Amino acid sequence: RRVHGDPSFHCVMLRLAQRLRPFLQIRQVGLISSAALRHRMLRAGVGAVAVFGGIAWNFDVIHADAKVDYSAVRKAIQDILDDENHDDGSFGPIFVRLAWHAAGTYDKHTHTGGPGTGASMRFKPESAWGANNGLDQARARLELVKKQYPGISYADLWSLAGVVAVESMGGPVIPWRPGRVDCTEQTAPKLRDGLLPDATKGASHLRDIFYRMGFTDQEIVALSGAHTLGRCHTTSSGFTGPWTNAPTTFSNLYFVELLNNTWTSKKWSGPHQFEDPTGALMMLPPDMTLLSDPAFRKYVE
Repeated sequence: RRVHGDPSFHCVMLRLAQRLRPFLQIRQVGLISSAALRHRMLRAGVGAVAVFGGIAWNFDVIHADAKVDYSAVRKAIQDILDDENHDDGSFGPIFVRLAWHAAGTYDKHTHTGGPGTGASMRFKPESAWGANNGLDQARARLELVKKQYPGISYADLWSLAGVVAVESMGGPVIPWRPGRVDCTEQTAPKLRDGLLPDATKGASHLRDIFYRMGFTDQEIVALSGAHTLGRCHTTSSGFTGPWTNAPTTFSNLYFVELLNNTWTSKKWSGPHQFEDPTGALMMLPPDMTLLSDPAFRKYVE
C-alpha cells in the first residue's frame, strides 16, 4: 500500500535496501508519477521498480545468481594458471597482485574502497592508475573463466583467483566465501589515485597506506612477503627483475634473501632499485625500508 510522506516507512525501506545490498544494486530514484512507473515496469526485464510511500525505488539486479558452482570455478582458474609464454610460466603471481590491488584501496575510516567497490578496476580512471599497470593481462586471462561461469561476479572472481593462486603455488588454504557485488561503469566509485603503495617511497609512506587499511607494522611486513612471488617489469612499474629465484613458489625466500643477501644500488637508467651481486635478483626501496626501520626489521627477522 502507498503511505504518502510516512517517515517511519521510509526508514524501513532504507533498512530493507541495506539488507538487500549484497544481492542487488539499489538506489532511490525519487518521486515518480504513475505514468512513469508504468513505463519503467514495461522495461523491467533487467530490474524492477517499486513504489512505497510515494517514493520510487529502482532495483537493478547486478549479481543474484545463487547457482554458481564455485568448486568448478576454482578448477577453471587452476586450469588457466600455467602458461609457458607468460613470465615464469604461471599467471599465479599476477592473479595475487590483481586480488590485492582490488582490495588495497580500502579505507577503514570512511569504509570506502576495497572489495566493496565491485571490481571497479574494470573502468577508468582506476584501470589506468600507474600502480595497476599490467593488470589488464590478469583481467583478460580471467575472462576465460567468466565466459564459462557468467553468474560469478568479477569481484568474486578476482578474489577467488588470488586465493586459488596462493594455494596452487604452495601457500595455505584460505577460507573464502562469495557475495561481492559488481558495480557498473555508472555506479563505480570515484576513487583517488595514490591509494596503493608507491614502490619509490619509504617507511612513512608504507605506514600511511597500510595504517589507512587498518594494518599493523607486523602485518605490513607479512604482506610485503608476497614479493616472494612474481617479478617487476619495465613495461609496467618501470622496475625489473624477481625478488627470489623461485617466483612461482609460496615461501619465505623473500625474507631470507632480504636478510642474507648483499644489496647495492643498481646502476642503470631506470628508477632506483637494488640488486644482488649476480644482478639476477632485485629489491625495491620499500623492501629495503623493512631492514632499515627497526620496528619493521624485528618482524623480518
